[in-house]
Amino acid sequence: MSAGCCGGDDHGHGGLGHDHAHDLDGVYRNVLWIVFGVNAAMFCVEAVAGAMAGSVSLQADALDFLADAANYLIALFVLGKALTWRAGAALFKGCAMAVFGLYVLGYSVWMATAGGVPEAPVMGIVGTMALIANVGAALLLYKFRGGDSNRQSVWLCSRNDAIANVAVIGAAGLVYLTHSHWPDLAVGFLMAALSLHSAWHIIRQAMGELRQERLHAHPAE
Repeated sequence: MSAGCCGGDDHGHGGLGHDHAHDLDGVYRNVLWIVFGVNAAMFCVEAVAGAMAGSVSLQADALDFLADAANYLIALFVLGKALTWRAGAALFKGCAMAVFGLYVLGYSVWMATAGGVPEAPVMGIVGTMALIANVGAALLLYKFRGGDSNRQSVWLCSRNDAIANVAVIGAAGLVYLTHSHWPDLAVGFLMAALSLHSAWHIIRQAMGELRQERLHAHPAE
């Protein structure tokens, strides 16, 4: 963006609007770096804990943390760039979320046949840690949830994670009470469905933004 091109407007509302938008982008950039660090750390924690506990939902959530860390890095890269760049990044992230959802769905089906009861206490403790991390990230990003498909994809990832963590904690309690692996698998299926639904929403909006940009670049004669 550029400030007002007329001499007097350089110090008027146009300039103030540009400065305000620039300041908001700076705040958003700092928030993205914070949530990136949190997600990268929680990926390491959950990957180890999920493998030790034999939990599908924890391992799925660990992969989700990894995907989100990559998501935030991409958002940092395209911040301030043209809408085509931001929509393209959102389209890539939507496709990645769809792949993640399909992987978790397939892994849950495979674990349903493999059997084995996960360790409920580990699920509960690590799930609570993940919930705290994701609620904190969602609160930081809530102010920036509107706007283009790229920003919406960042917000949706954090919101979905918080929902998934509540489900993981609930599954831990049910696994403990029933001594069955089915609550853990049910959460795996839930996370897969939520990821696929959000992926469809992001891809649809990103495709619309790209079509709009093409129409602006090549208007009909």
